[in-house]
Amino acid sequence: MNTAYTTDFNLWTQQTAQLLREHRWEDIDLEHLAEEVEDLSKSEKRGIASQLTRLLLHLLKWEYQPQRRSDSWLDSIIDSRTQIDLAIKDSHSLKDYPLEQLGQSYQRARGNAAKQTGMHLSYLPEECPYPIELVLSEDWLPEK
Repeated sequence: MNTAYTTDFNLWTQQTAQLLREHRWEDIDLEHLAEEVEDLSKSEKRGIASQLTRLLLHLLKWEYQPQRRSDSWLDSIIDSRTQIDLAIKDSHSLKDYPLEQLGQSYQRARGNAAKQTGMHLSYLPEECPYPIELVLSEDWLPEK
């Protein structure tokens, strides 16, 4: 079973699922199965952090480049909020994760915003100026 894990991951997942359905506990590659289950949580967290960074990037651009506002920025803001909301609805234990990640996601968004807009990094606030409740609120947009 370990060979399939390293040579054909898809096959390994199918075999493992079948073994679980058949209750063949002794044949299951428990070590790798445990790693994969843990990685599911990491993947969900990465997804939320990525969407939060994307959301903050577009909120910064919305506020600091009002002359360039576009439907695509608004679509990105709406979609990021939706994706975060869906992830939290699927895994309620992650409801506080956006707040935990706000600082790190903001720093990534700030750097990306400076690059994308041509603004000097010092022009953007060092700390996130938006409370998480507003960031995730479906009707809120920053205004200067």
